[in-house]
Amino acid sequence: MRDERFCSSHCPLTRAISKIGNKWKPIIINVIQERTVRFGQLDTIIPLITRKVLTEQLKELEEDGILIRTAYKEIPPRVEYSLTKQGLELVPILKTITDWNIKYESNGTGELKIPIEK
Repeated sequence: MRDERFCSSHCPLTRAISKIGNKWKPIIINVIQERTVRFGQLDTIIPLITRKVLTEQLKELEEDGILIRTAYKEIPPRVEYSLTKQGLELVPILKTITDWNIKYESNGTGELKIPIEK
């Protein structure tokens, strides 16, 4: 009889979600997909994330091969972030998830009834 117990460490879906499945990583990927950005730009574009958490998330995305961190030897220091090929492949997947959410959260109307945080 086949052992059908679930082992999350061997599940490709679980491993994939662990790389991008938190509150901020999909948003960071969405912002960076459009262009190379600097830390300060991300901090401005995503105002609800703390600088500490943003730093941690960027480091994890870099470690997972999803983005590239380029540091320039300039004064003042300049660091830019861009998506890798692997990161760019996530963009249509995140778009599909977004479209799915719009479809079902809006009851098919295409209009979301979500309060905007200020």
